[in-house]
Amino acid sequence: MNQDQLKQMVGEAARDEVLKLPAGQVLGVGTGSTANCFIDALAPHKDHFAGTVSSSNATTERLLKHGFQVLDPNDVVSLPAYVDGADEINPAGYMIKGGGGALTREKVIASMAQQFICICDSSKQVPVLGNFALPVEIIPLARGAVTRELDKLGGKVTLRLAKSTRADLGQTPSEPFVTDNGGWILDVAGLQIADPVKMESIINQIAGVITVGLFAKEKANILLVSNSAGVERIVF
Repeated sequence: MNQDQLKQMVGEAARDEVLKLPAGQVLGVGTGSTANCFIDALAPHKDHFAGTVSSSNATTERLLKHGFQVLDPNDVVSLPAYVDGADEINPAGYMIKGGGGALTREKVIASMAQQFICICDSSKQVPVLGNFALPVEIIPLARGAVTRELDKLGGKVTLRLAKSTRADLGQTPSEPFVTDNGGWILDVAGLQIADPVKMESIINQIAGVITVGLFAKEKANILLVSNSAGVERIVF
């Protein structure tokens, strides 16, 4: 079973999970290829929900294409659930997210939700966070100052570059990747994050940081994880 099949399988499991929620509520939806599989699986059941709140422009486009109503987060008080993937997740439900660059909006929407339902394949499960480079979204003018502070943590800091041309943002592959918020991303490789809660707090307090891709305060409550044997449901 390849990774695309694993993503589709866990996306369908997440669909079944959220359809247990009472009808007529607003659902938070994340960003990335696994979240896309969830959106596609949920599309035939879009009328079960009064609307959705999206964590990125790309997710908003996909939801609208399927006929979902997408609401402004400022008009929503709370969400029964937020469904999103992870780049890494440890045995306590703490995650690294932000590989797709939507970490800030993902964290905002997650903070509004009563439960975070993480969906991924088993390759994302790790004993200690940090093998995946930790994303940190920053204000562009703070690049130098934030880099110096992050260097003190012991990892290797690099500025994320655009992977391909994005005409909508005027980006080319040789230029910094620009988030939906107009921020830049520093990726910190080589960390061993034994205390995600403490690390999240330390990095968030660096002047110029918008947010860090550690989801410790907004950890997963439920993990749906796929492997060749099927989908396992883990509650934290």
